[in-house]
Amino acid sequence: MIKFIRNFINFIIASMRMIAKGNIAYYCWLILLLILILQGGFAYLHQFEKGLIVTNMRDQVSWAFYIGNFTFLVGVAAAAVMLVIPAYVYNWGPIKEIVVYGELLAVAAISMCLGFVLVDMGRPDRFWHLTPIIGIMNFPSSLLAWDAIVLNIYLLVNLTVVTNILYSLFMKKHYNHKIVLPLVIFSIPMAVSIHTVTAFLYNGMAARPYWNSAILAPRFLASAFCSGPAILLILFQVLRKTTSFRIKDEAIHKVAELMAYAMFINLFLFFAEVFKEYYSNTQHIVYMNYLFFGLNGKMSPIAIWGWLSVLFGVIAFLIFLFPKTRKNFVAMNIGCVMIYTSVYIEKGIALIIPGYTPTVLGEIYEYFPSIHELRISAAIFGVGFLLFTLMIKVSNSLLFEELSIETIKNREQ
Repeated sequence: MIKFIRNFINFIIASMRMIAKGNIAYYCWLILLLILILQGGFAYLHQFEKGLIVTNMRDQVSWAFYIGNFTFLVGVAAAAVMLVIPAYVYNWGPIKEIVVYGELLAVAAISMCLGFVLVDMGRPDRFWHLTPIIGIMNFPSSLLAWDAIVLNIYLLVNLTVVTNILYSLFMKKHYNHKIVLPLVIFSIPMAVSIHTVTAFLYNGMAARPYWNSAILAPRFLASAFCSGPAILLILFQVLRKTTSFRIKDEAIHKVAELMAYAMFINLFLFFAEVFKEYYSNTQHIVYMNYLFFGLNGKMSPIAIWGWLSVLFGVIAFLIFLFPKTRKNFVAMNIGCVMIYTSVYIEKGIALIIPGYTPTVLGEIYEYFPSIHELRISAAIFGVGFLLFTLMIKVSNSLLFEELSIETIKNREQ
């Protein structure tokens, strides 16, 4: 045990030394992220002092930009399963080589999720109530308690898997299958559960007809399995050009193919919802009308975003549908940016705002995030990207044998 502790401390110290090394582009990227975090920190201090009144959230729209980002990032975290299933369930070698990056993305995404929950609470001293066992969570009656539990478990599972794999690389040993494989398999239902429970937070509200739909959970999952891999596909190409990282084209093409299936399901469920609303033509159609057209002869300020989300989603699906365009890296990258943008709008503006507008009393409050919300959100994304960058830096050093227990011993000698 003493030897293990000593080696693990060496692993932590060596990792810290490795993240301090890099070229000018690496340092500039870190400085940019630190600036984003610092400016957002000042904005949050002002919000902490004055309260949530500095945001544009009101009684009419009490969930807004913060929770929209939280919902989107839960999907990004769940998307790691898109690499886990072909790698470990079907034992497909080319994907297995890169699955650790999906796990790292999940850790960073969940960290950002917790950050958005923290800033949305208004009273950060109450955050401890979201911690299982320690806090008073009103479990099992509260869906928020369920959401906190599955998110914490998913974060713990991914951290354990990633730490075990990277520490094994550091020690020049193969990771322990008896520990990693069961956890990886367990992460599959956990990935599904985190976004399912998040969807239940919305569709369990009977007073919000726009959200009160049984297909909201599968829509959440389908869109998540598009947006998360879109980030990874671009990341893999950046790593291939800037490091010794070598990923086979067939692995990238397989992920892109899986995204095409997910996008089809996402669009199918969306248009099924549109058909239900407009064919039945009940009073509840007012919420979808507000999203795409507006009410009382006035164009909705979010209509352009609603149409943009649908347009980008359809174009991206067509790009990924045909092998010729899917395997063209320029077209594929355009499709990745489009699907990321489409899902980001869908989970934020197009989900939250129409659900509250008009209110149950018929009042229309036109919400748009304040500068404080934008600054604080940028800081949280900065924290997530910083964490992801540092984890990628360490994992690449271990994967390409720049960092190991042998280098530490040689340095000491």
